[in-house]
Amino acid sequence: MLKKHVFAILFVSWVFFITILSLFSFSGVDTSGVAIPYADKIVHFSFYLIFAILGCFFLRERTQGDITIGRAVLSILFTAIAYGIFIEVLQYTVTANRMAEFGDIIANTLGAIVGVSVIKWFFSKERPLKWKI
Repeated sequence: MLKKHVFAILFVSWVFFITILSLFSFSGVDTSGVAIPYADKIVHFSFYLIFAILGCFFLRERTQGDITIGRAVLSILFTAIAYGIFIEVLQYTVTANRMAEFGDIIANTLGAIVGVSVIKWFFSKERPLKWKI
């Protein structure tokens, strides 16, 4: 039973994970020993890359491949971008210690674009995998 819904569980869990980490304050965490330039942008990029990949597999699983790959990619891309903007708005309005940044929206968007590009490449005509289940 769970095997049938593995991508649904993974995708919903990932969205929940992103939401919690985006709205939680890390002001008390000591990160002075780690100095990676633009580390937060790399994290945003990575989170939304995974969001897009899991989202496409989720749509494929839920529709049994009946939705075209192009439509799935566009749906997830717009969902990821809208969700990223929504989280930034929540950070600005709801949280006291988190800041909304336009750079985060750009990193989220680029991560989602790369994620759906990976899916399109993964199921391209040159690859042996088929989108239709």
